[in-house]
Amino acid sequence: MKTIQNLEEINKPREKLYKKGAQALKDYELLSVLLGSGVKGKDVITLSKEIIKILELDFTSITLEKLTSIHGLGRAKAAQILASIELCKRYVGEKQKLRISSSRDVYEELIPYKDKQQEYFLCMYLDGANHLINTEVISIGTLNQSLVHPREVFSYAIEKRCASIIIAHNHPSGTLEPSLSDINVTKRLQEAGKILGIDILDHVIFTNDGFYSFKEEGIL
Repeated sequence: MKTIQNLEEINKPREKLYKKGAQALKDYELLSVLLGSGVKGKDVITLSKEIIKILELDFTSITLEKLTSIHGLGRAKAAQILASIELCKRYVGEKQKLRISSSRDVYEELIPYKDKQQEYFLCMYLDGANHLINTEVISIGTLNQSLVHPREVFSYAIEKRCASIIIAHNHPSGTLEPSLSDINVTKRLQEAGKILGIDILDHVIFTNDGFYSFKEEGIL
C-alpha cells in the first residue's frame, strides 16, 4: 500500500502544502493530506480521486452510506471526511450571516425598499446572536392594526425558533416622524412579543434620506 511517504518528493501533497500553502493543492491533494494513507489495494491519491468524484456529485447531502459505498473506504475514514465537511459548513455559514448590531445596519439591509411608492411593512428575524435569518414582507399599504396582525409577524419567528425580531417600514412621503398608527402598531406587537417570549429589538422607519429608530428615541 502506498502512503504519502512513498510518493516522490515533488508529488507529496503534504510537502507541497508546506512549501506553497494549502491553496496550491488540488482538491484530491487536500483530501489525501486529510486521509494520510490509502486502503488495501488503493494508494491515498487514487482513493482521494474516487472520493472527490462522489463529492462533486453530491457534496451538500453526502452521507456515511454514500462514502462507504466506495470500495475499500471504511467507516473511520468516511467519518473523518464527514466531520471535515460539517466543520467547513458551519464556519462558512457563520461567516456569511449578517449580524445586526445597530439601526444603521437595519437601514442598509433594507435599502432596496426605500424607493417604494407604497408603505412596505417588513420583519427581520434574528437568532440569539442577532444574526439575520430572514427578512419578510408582512404587508403592503398604509400601516394600521388591521393590516399588521401579530399572527402574521410572529408565525415565522415561532417556526424558525427566532430569538428576536426587528420591524421596519418605509415612508414614501419622506417624513421620518412616526404616526400615531405607527406607535400603536408597535406597542401591540411588543405586547404580543412579550407573551411569546420573542423580543422586538427595534422599529425602524426609513426613507431615501435616512431613518428613525424607535429604540434610539426611547419608544422601545
